Amino acid sequence: MSNISMVEAKLPPGFRFHPKDDELVCDYLMGKVVVADPQDSPQLMMIEVDLNKCEPWDIPEIACVGGKEWYFYSQRDRKYATGLRTNRATASGYWKATGKDRPIYRKAALVGMRKTLVFYQGRAPKGRKTDWVMHEFRIEGPLGPPKITSLKVSY
Repeated sequence: MSNISMVEAKLPPGFRFHPKDDELVCDYLMGKVVVADPQDSPQLMMIEVDLNKCEPWDIPEIACVGGKEWYFYSQRDRKYATGLRTNRATASGYWKATGKDRPIYRKAALVGMRKTLVFYQGRAPKGRKTDWVMHEFRIEGPLGPPKITSLKVSY
């Protein structure tokens, strides 16, 4: 049984998963980062995906819960062992950040940031832009930045 089938089999008929940005950060990402017991974490809807070993067109098969948006967790991979830069390369391309990071608030308090990335096929700087867009969510404040990010990909 695929990851999709296992998740969807546990959902009530007609269920739609469409969380707001603050819910992704506070209820899902913080829940994954700070919960001591994995059974208490709200992980039913989101699985872990290694973005460095997965192309965007493979994501729907492994992380889809229906629709054209896919939600999942991913460990941030460092480009250099001693550096802070994130490695966003795959075998066939790379995710490139676009625009500025957007703040996410809950009850007027900054809880996270959202970064928008676009997938380019090939290698920088001559990569070809695709229609794949990803929003990366990270915790800000005393609990962030974590090693795990919450991601939403759409096509």
